[in-house]
Amino acid sequence: MATPRVPGDDIGSFELPCGTEIDPREIDLGMREYSCSCGETHAVVTDVHPPSRFFPESFVAVLEETIETADDFDSFGTPHLLGVTMEEFPEQVASYDAADDGSVGYTLVWVTDFDSRRLHEIVVELVVELMDHAMSHAGDDQAISQFERQLLEFDVEAFVEEYREAREFETEHDQAL
Repeated sequence: MATPRVPGDDIGSFELPCGTEIDPREIDLGMREYSCSCGETHAVVTDVHPPSRFFPESFVAVLEETIETADDFDSFGTPHLLGVTMEEFPEQVASYDAADDGSVGYTLVWVTDFDSRRLHEIVVELVVELMDHAMSHAGDDQAISQFERQLLEFDVEAFVEEYREAREFETEHDQAL
């Protein structure tokens, strides 16, 4: 005789980069870090987190307008930022597809070996690299020179510090700038 089950009761586990297995329901929408039983704190990003978690809205608008995507997403966003991060750090980023699980509130989640501050720095560094690569194909020597000068003055750690302070990342109720 079959054993009755509660819907959503058969959800699998999710292996973090450290090897720890967790129930995906342990991740909630306001979570930015997970205190793991391995002793480390891992950054958590869900698909419902806006890219403004990492960048000001005005910059996000430029990314959305400039970068064409060839996938199911309407525009460039958080899944793309974490996709780039996964490409660069495949062993330090784990993802879980919860599209078939209505009990978690998100469709995709990424958990990293890094804490949320280090992940923020990495995302900024990777976007700057993408911009630098795009500028190298611009064909406008003056624009390239101007960008390179600005790039030399840009301090990723200072940007992240200032942005996180402005966003009040101490609580899950931070607001976009």
